Amino acid sequence: MEKVIELVRVDFSDLFGVGDIYLKLIEETLSVSIFSRGNLIKIKGRKKQISQAKEALSEMVNSIEGKGNLTTNDVEKILALISIEDPKKTFKIKDVVFYGQKGAVEAKNNGQRKYLDQLIKHDIVFSVGPAGTGKTFLAVAFAVAALERNEIDRIILCRPAVEAGESLGFLPGDLKEKIDPYLNPLYDSLRFLLNENKILKYLKNKSIEVAPLAYMRGRTLDNAYIILDEAQNATLMQMKMFLTRLGVGSRAIITGDITQIDLKKSSESGLVQVLDILKDVEGIGFAMLNAQEIVRHPLVMEIIKAYDTQIVNS
Repeated sequence: MEKVIELVRVDFSDLFGVGDIYLKLIEETLSVSIFSRGNLIKIKGRKKQISQAKEALSEMVNSIEGKGNLTTNDVEKILALISIEDPKKTFKIKDVVFYGQKGAVEAKNNGQRKYLDQLIKHDIVFSVGPAGTGKTFLAVAFAVAALERNEIDRIILCRPAVEAGESLGFLPGDLKEKIDPYLNPLYDSLRFLLNENKILKYLKNKSIEVAPLAYMRGRTLDNAYIILDEAQNATLMQMKMFLTRLGVGSRAIITGDITQIDLKKSSESGLVQVLDILKDVEGIGFAMLNAQEIVRHPLVMEIIKAYDTQIVNS
């Protein structure tokens, strides 16, 4: 069957790309044929694929109107999302961070949308909130998307290993065996986004590096995304050390939960102190998430609320 639609809001050269590259992407991905004449577009194919192609063209028009241009990455993202077999999907293309091997990674609530907005606008972003609000996962997804687009050379993921006293020297095994138990949450995020072969490739060529915070001292990192997870367990001096690793073309994301400080004294938390120290520094963004924005099992939100109530009343 075929469908004829009229497009009057954009120039076809912008919509279809140089050499009709975007048009060809639609045809190859959705198994349709597209012809244009004047401001009319004829789509031939099966009913479902025609509907998807129409939706893709509409999203492409919205993208052009919204930001003034369209890229191959935009079109690939739109097509990937439209191909998802989920009739109840309610996300918007602009909310999608990355399309990983297990599906679209997208902002699921207003708090996460504000978080992503901070990541887009600022080179250093602090994301603070309870467990399950997506602080770390969105940070890793945002960085992986930049790596896949060749916008950066590498990603550095690190955490304080406060449980092992940071030195790690007395633990058995080689360096990887010593630190992996403390860094598994970061590996979990990578496994959702990328297949195992690509993860191993990135780790082998150092495009992605996972390391304890203590191993960041003395380094200068250029053209990289540097993510500090569980930052509430970094001391003030460790936080300063981390932030001053930033080199040319680099950006940093610091995530943490100030209700889960494992240091001997909560007042020693570098995250707690730095939020006040840097609050007026231009170019630094802050995303404060709360229990209402938890995206794990529904009971997680209730558990956190119960604990918070108990602490307040004790």
